[in-house]
Amino acid sequence: MRTFYSEDHRLHFPQAELSGGEFVTPFERPSRVEYVLNRLRERGLSDIMAPRPVDMAPIRTLLDPGYLCFLETAWEEWKREGMAGEIIAANVPARGMHLDRIPTNIDGKVGYYCHASETAITSGTWAAALSSAACAQSALGHVAAGADAAFALCRPPGHHATADQYGGYCFINNAAVVAQMFRDKGAARVAILDIDFHHGNGTQNLFYDRDDVLFASLHGAPQEAYPYFLGYADETGIGKGDGLNLNYPMTAGTGYGAWAAALDDAIGKITAWGADALVISLGVDAYKDDPISFFKLDSDDFTNAGRRIGRMKLPTVFCMEGGYAIEAVGINTVNVLEGFKDI
Repeated sequence: MRTFYSEDHRLHFPQAELSGGEFVTPFERPSRVEYVLNRLRERGLSDIMAPRPVDMAPIRTLLDPGYLCFLETAWEEWKREGMAGEIIAANVPARGMHLDRIPTNIDGKVGYYCHASETAITSGTWAAALSSAACAQSALGHVAAGADAAFALCRPPGHHATADQYGGYCFINNAAVVAQMFRDKGAARVAILDIDFHHGNGTQNLFYDRDDVLFASLHGAPQEAYPYFLGYADETGIGKGDGLNLNYPMTAGTGYGAWAAALDDAIGKITAWGADALVISLGVDAYKDDPISFFKLDSDDFTNAGRRIGRMKLPTVFCMEGGYAIEAVGINTVNVLEGFKDI
């Protein structure tokens, strides 16, 4: 399986994240990628390529133009206002406030376009986000050309990014871009399966009313886990998309038995729906020792999960999402890919 990876991910490295009432080194950091790359090479999966330049057309199809302009210019505006540090949201529109009026001051814009203040923007964030999307697009191109599967080693990740908001370490929704490109290349029905511990709220947001993309997410129950305000089981889609949004929220301490049962149910529904192509939001933070999650999967469970996914026999693009137990992130990620290849 070919991996697409860009060195430009290093351009995004915020020096602080607000967690537990204090500033800490971000859990989403460049070293995550190094552990994955090292493990790929250890296991002989050394077909690793740089992506082609990003294609903005499918990104513009999905995302709000004002939001894209904000991401591109935010750092320059921030510095022009004399701000000394990294961009962190300090003001957000709350209940009873205007959601239809965008501030002109950069501090206000940041709050308008952000849904989680743990996510900072730096001088290199926009370039890194574009390189991450480029990896996803190149993986899609490889599969569209006839490969069974490809792995986009995306950083920053993407599944929390909506059409017009960033957060959860995400800026451009890479999995959504791949799904749109599958559609543009002729796939009638595309499924996105999100196995990251955290609900893919951004992906749900982008496809909630569409009947050509099915979204299924296995995640921590939103009353207990980020992103808190989305991901309940009764969120099933609206309009043409009714019934095509599948949420599997699970409580603290969930082990592989219950998690795998949810995975099998999602796989069964994707298969019954007749998907032509598959996108996997590959987060491995369901791991038992992940510092910001509460499921109890072991490393071997990720191999088994990969086998289950592989049995669908669909053209598949894997997009890297979360996983913050740094020393295990490479093992768990590659285990999924090796399990998939076993079929």
